[in-house]
Amino acid sequence: MTDLNDAALLRYSRHIMLPEIDIEGQQRLAAARVLVIGAGGLGSPVALYLASAGVGHITLADDDVVELSNLQRQVVHDMASLGQNKAESARARMLALNPDIAVRALGERLDAQRLLQEAGLHDLLLDCSDNFTTRHAVNRASVAAGVPLVSGAAVRFAGQLAVFDPRVAGSPCYHCLFAEEGEASDGPCATFGVLSPLVGVIGSLQAVEAVKLLAGRAPVLGRLTLYDALSGEFRQMKFSRDPDCPVCAVR
Repeated sequence: MTDLNDAALLRYSRHIMLPEIDIEGQQRLAAARVLVIGAGGLGSPVALYLASAGVGHITLADDDVVELSNLQRQVVHDMASLGQNKAESARARMLALNPDIAVRALGERLDAQRLLQEAGLHDLLLDCSDNFTTRHAVNRASVAAGVPLVSGAAVRFAGQLAVFDPRVAGSPCYHCLFAEEGEASDGPCATFGVLSPLVGVIGSLQAVEAVKLLAGRAPVLGRLTLYDALSGEFRQMKFSRDPDCPVCAVR
């Protein structure tokens, strides 16, 4: 594991005080490699909290550039970021927050082959994208590479969160929960709109699950968390693996 110097012990002292994390958990975080798909609304709090939590190696993948309409919710960027690639902009903000971590920016849309290649280099995937096509592609890479996945989504006033771990025999994948057919209603917030703090809520929950998992806590699988920002209510529903799932049924 990665040793922590005096400055790191001070920086992460509030983590180390937690018996569920302690020094060993913080060392695990420092040694961890995480791939974040999307540096927009969900990716913003994920990127900032993973950086501040001391995750040692973070890769951000996003081929988009920062536009003025993004600043309503994508808090990792600012006015000086306009026109910049989102992954590069987020990287600069993360390193300003914590220069002791390594952040790699991929200013590209990862196809299936590249997703699988990158997934195999990391300990955890975080899907912070805004469309089902990408979510399913990330899920296939997660299953094929045997790397856990924290998936989040937010649109209008509704958000959702789930954790998947193909290393656990019999556990479901994203496709078990959402089939690829009949999902044309899903789309980016440019089409449907989104409440700005909602992506902060869901992205922060993704970061919570990521930090717990990387620190050595076993994830809760087969559970979808739903948040309705209008009512302020959280609901949870259980789901199981689809025995006929074309992605994870044979693994």
